[in-house]
Amino acid sequence: MSTIRGARERARIEVTAAIKDEARKQLAAEGAAKLSLRAVARELGMVSSALYRYFPSRDDLLTALIVDAYDAVGEAAEAARAKAGEQPGGHPARWVAVASAVRDWALAHPHEYALIYGSPVPGYTAPQDTVGPASRVGQAFIGVVRDAHHAEGLAVPPLAAELRPEAERMAADLAGDLPPAVVVALVSAWAQLFGLVSFELFGQFNRVVEAREQVFRHAVHELGRAVGLLDGRSAGAGGTRV
Repeated sequence: MSTIRGARERARIEVTAAIKDEARKQLAAEGAAKLSLRAVARELGMVSSALYRYFPSRDDLLTALIVDAYDAVGEAAEAARAKAGEQPGGHPARWVAVASAVRDWALAHPHEYALIYGSPVPGYTAPQDTVGPASRVGQAFIGVVRDAHHAEGLAVPPLAAELRPEAERMAADLAGDLPPAVVVALVSAWAQLFGLVSFELFGQFNRVVEAREQVFRHAVHELGRAVGLLDGRSAGAGGTRV
């Protein structure tokens, strides 16, 4: 009985993978808004009713693709952080390594990047299942900053008084062991990082930026300084080292 159950489970895994692979092809060709379970079934030679046993709705299939994409870019970021921790250059170099891994993944998987960081899919609302995978990249960056904070310290950026309540709320939600001003800077850096990647991926840098990797690495290094990572220089104007 266990042998039969194992064979069925392997078959289910293989069919699920085939469905998602075909769905990714549709994403590349038509975009997420036009993803169709019937079209996926047709391309795989399945009847629609059979495919519904794996994914009851288009939204269920989209969620699976979104979770896979978040996990993939998150795994790339985490692997870069771990690898960079074994190399010289300190925490600023680890920060840049994580950001570069995100960029590399995006350039290699543009349609999956667009699915998770591009325009929302009309009629789709992401369920709670996507929250954990979506946080992996952010947690990799927080991990770099946290390591620096507990090692040589951070050059904490100044924080306007009117921002303090929001900064403290964000810190409590995201990284309670980091100074609130650093958490605000982290969120800003996260948004700017994906702005850089999106501009490159979606063509806004065409005829503007040629040496894109060099510009990206420079910009990301400066974002690291903005969150307080020390690279041999003293704290910036108004900043406090802690």
